[in-house]
Amino acid sequence: MAVESISQDGKLTIKVKGRFDFGKHQEFRHAYEGVGHPDLVVVDLKETTYLDSSALGMLLMLRDHVGGDDSEVQVINTSTDVRKILAISNFDKLFDIS
Repeated sequence: MAVESISQDGKLTIKVKGRFDFGKHQEFRHAYEGVGHPDLVVVDLKETTYLDSSALGMLLMLRDHVGGDDSEVQVINTSTDVRKILAISNFDKLFDIS
């Protein structure tokens, strides 16, 4: 699978492998729907090779789904290029990015 999710002890981890684009929309959405509202959501982009504007939209939809401003969503293991895209889009104001 290109998108994997693990939920335990109030924490949901979603791992995205390969290209994070519109082709992953349904798979990414299924990774968090039905899980409820976890205390912490971690999106692991260690194996992500590409990120586009639809991926940014998917991250925003995830954030809204788990509580918006009251949610804690971390985006971890970002490559230099992905981190630049997230910073240019001001996502560092909405997500904890490392």
